[in-house]
Amino acid sequence: MHTEPLRIRLATPQDVPTILGFIHELAIYEQEPDAVRATAADLYRDGFGPVPRFHVFLAEWLGKPAGFALYFYNYSTWQGHHGIHLEDLFVHPEFRKRGIGKALLAKVAGIAVVEGCPRLEWNVLDWNKPAIDFYHEMGAQLSSDWRIMRVTGDALCALSERCD
Repeated sequence: MHTEPLRIRLATPQDVPTILGFIHELAIYEQEPDAVRATAADLYRDGFGPVPRFHVFLAEWLGKPAGFALYFYNYSTWQGHHGIHLEDLFVHPEFRKRGIGKALLAKVAGIAVVEGCPRLEWNVLDWNKPAIDFYHEMGAQLSSDWRIMRVTGDALCALSERCD
């Protein structure tokens, strides 16, 4: 019996430690090793609670965790439809160049197509040329017209007028 070396599946609550491990590895790759604040409890609550806030595909290569794609839904008022935001796409370095990243991205794209989402989008760091090149190969276009705006910490509290 021949089996494929790559298996992609939806994550289960038992996968939370693996997902959290990949999140930490991604933070190291993105040169922010101390930026991760997420805990296993956060992932259980938000990914596997009564109202899941995100979904995860896990890639396994010959039964070993190889990578993941974490996505959630957004909404386009212009399109009048929900879309998908890919928050994280990561393949462990030892498993790269085997089509795993493309397969993970294709799984998320498949959800978008089946659900009639007009777009799938994500962010990429401007210095991450290997990722940008990979995404271009997959047909993605870099949007140069939009910039990400973010409010966090004390500035978020001040803006909300709800913090002490």
